[in-house]
Amino acid sequence: MSIAMAKPVIDPEIAWAAARARDRGFDGIFVTGVLSTGIYCRPSCAARQPKRENVRFFADGLAARAAGLRPCKRCLPDDVSRDEWAVEKAVATIAAAEERIGLKSLAASTGYSPSHFQRVFKRALGVSPAQYQRGLRARRATQALDSEERITDAIYDAGYSGPARFYEDSGKRLGMTPSAWKRGGEGVTIHWAIAETSLGPMLVAATRRGICRLSFDECRADLIARFPRADLRPANGEMAELIGRAVAVVDDPARPHGLPLDVRGTAFQEAVWHELTRIPPGETRSYAQIAAAAGKPKAVRAAGSANGANNVAVLIPCHRVVRSDGSLGGYAYGLERKAKLLAKEAKS
Repeated sequence: MSIAMAKPVIDPEIAWAAARARDRGFDGIFVTGVLSTGIYCRPSCAARQPKRENVRFFADGLAARAAGLRPCKRCLPDDVSRDEWAVEKAVATIAAAEERIGLKSLAASTGYSPSHFQRVFKRALGVSPAQYQRGLRARRATQALDSEERITDAIYDAGYSGPARFYEDSGKRLGMTPSAWKRGGEGVTIHWAIAETSLGPMLVAATRRGICRLSFDECRADLIARFPRADLRPANGEMAELIGRAVAVVDDPARPHGLPLDVRGTAFQEAVWHELTRIPPGETRSYAQIAAAAGKPKAVRAAGSANGANNVAVLIPCHRVVRSDGSLGGYAYGLERKAKLLAKEAKS
């Protein structure tokens, strides 16, 4: 099983910053060509760094050789590194296993110490081996729940040792019980309301854990489409403060909110969402920068998909992500709203 993905077009400024920092996280994403010496290297190559005007970036060694360059004998850019081999071996082992594999066992199979293997794995995929395994089981569980008639069968098909462990995991990751997940939110009570904001009508929906949906230009019908069998109820008095605080954040998106959220995703999606919350108000990041910050620099397209899967607009500030050329890119609720949010933050 290979973890290789299609290479995105690398932003030259990001590539230059990675090469200057000798960032190993970008190895395999592009190679650095040095016109003055006629060689190309890994971004992490320890050789003396060239002048910027002599550097060009290529998707891989094939493209660099087509430009007349030859591989560096020091960093061997065309060789699959031992770290890459170790991660691929671990991913294949995890995929084939019926039960969870401990860090010590995975590390031993690659010849690394547990602590070093943990760093190598997280640098390559953005999550720890334990997080990767939990995410894989959660995805298998979701698929099994869609196809199995009995919840118990789905639990074992997903690789859990028993119902108790699955229920423990699902409470953390799915945000509802396994039966509710299978039946479109059945058994889950969601209170909702539509509030007026400076950006137009805003839908706020919350479970007992926190806000599960914040969107614009949506109504009850849209909520039903997402949770067709949930118990949808108008907001009660307890939600008044929650709605007021959400409106305040939309009107002033630069302010910290601390609102409780009930959102779940894959391990990588959650890593991307975490990085979105770390972008300072008034600043933006590119999809490539977010993918790299989440620990998976090859997954630029996946980072864009994770950005779009955000269920709580503004609270997880996906509007702070733009294209590498500085243009706004896309936004589920219209570029005009995105521009207004960024302008509000810039003023603050």
